Amino acid sequence: MVDFMQELRARRLVAIVRGTDAEASFRTVMTLVESGVPLVEVSLSGADALGVLRRARAELGPDAWLGAGTVLTAEDAARAAEAGANLVVTPGLGPAVEAALGSGLPVLAGVLTPTDVIAADAAGATALKLFPAAPAGGPTYLKALLGPFPDLPFVPVGGVDAPAAAEYLALGAVAVGVGSPLIGDAADGGDLGGLRGRAGRFVEVCG
Repeated sequence: MVDFMQELRARRLVAIVRGTDAEASFRTVMTLVESGVPLVEVSLSGADALGVLRRARAELGPDAWLGAGTVLTAEDAARAAEAGANLVVTPGLGPAVEAALGSGLPVLAGVLTPTDVIAADAAGATALKLFPAAPAGGPTYLKALLGPFPDLPFVPVGGVDAPAAAEYLALGAVAVGVGSPLIGDAADGGDLGGLRGRAGRFVEVCG
């Protein structure tokens, strides 16, 4: 978990892949890593997400950080780990958080309210996924949460484009999680060249 936090603080960007096409999702993961985005989450709500995780793990090797997202249950966490995920990302608090932490996996636990933040920190969450960040108030809301929780590692997710990413990071977020503003339609079979360009922009902002 220490290694993950070191990487998270260094890279400050987690890419979120949720596609309707498993082959395109796999290509998207590989393109992101090749483009300098080594922290990638594959959402379990995407097409054949476990298959994508297995293929990506086989290609990237045992040391790459490869997350499973939208993990809701203890069973989800176990299946994700079996498929090769070494990071679990949840949209909120629940049994998946406890199960993943119990098996030694780092967890980005979804939080929104101060009560969520207290509970996630008490549970031992590795970092706190502030979700959905934009509808909750964006950077203004993160700034409000950092008042009572100045030392906790927040990772805003949800509606994070490049300008918002820069603002969140300037306020003190440890990293940002980015889905469609980075991925676009690549995981649905769209252009990988466009993905490379967006990845370069986000790496520049977060670097």
